[in-house]
Amino acid sequence: VQLQAYGGGLVQAGGSLRLSCAASGRTFSRYAMGWFRQAPGKEREFVAAIPWNGGSTYYADSVKGRFTISRDNAKNTVYLQMNSLKPEDTAVYYCAADITIGVPSHVRDYYYWGQGTLVTVSS
Repeated sequence: VQLQAYGGGLVQAGGSLRLSCAASGRTFSRYAMGWFRQAPGKEREFVAAIPWNGGSTYYADSVKGRFTISRDNAKNTVYLQMNSLKPEDTAVYYCAADITIGVPSHVRDYYYWGQGTLVTVSS
């Protein structure tokens, strides 16, 4: 599967953005999907994950209550709605996919990766 993330940009602190990740292939509905981010000089970190059926989602503590992950299997797309953005949310955001049960939260759990989209939050 190929992944294309988009929707990043520059936003002021307290603002919102919605990231999208479009997937190719007819088996999108079989994949767990995740969002990760990487700030300059830091390791890639987990943000959110959603299982293949859109069931129980999982979030990093740093974004819980502010970000929402969702998916539309008919459109082969996963979303990340980001509200109440903070300067520390500034990073390149990546979507990832893997055929697995549950909501994986480690980089090593995902085989397919998109190219990333930059989110910059100004103070």
